[in-house]
Amino acid sequence: MKFIEYDAAKYLTDEETIAFYLTDALENGSEAEFLLALKNVAKARGMTQLAKDSGVPRESLYKTLSGESKPRFETITKIVNALGVNLAFTPRSPSI
Repeated sequence: MKFIEYDAAKYLTDEETIAFYLTDALENGSEAEFLLALKNVAKARGMTQLAKDSGVPRESLYKTLSGESKPRFETITKIVNALGVNLAFTPRSPSI
């Protein structure tokens, strides 16, 4: 049996899908899972273009999204803004 590696980046083709994917990772995942989701989106958009759009050097993008460092909030917001999506906060649904 042959397995094909799943590449989430292939399916992240528009801002709506990207926003849903990142929101889900932020709400339901760990910090490492959110960074992996952000890395997948960056890969889908192209690291070189993202570096240019965000003003974050390409090498710094790889380091930030590697999961091996603690990225600064300022860096995350630059990346998110360059991807064409917003960070947003909504009230939680009341527990029943």
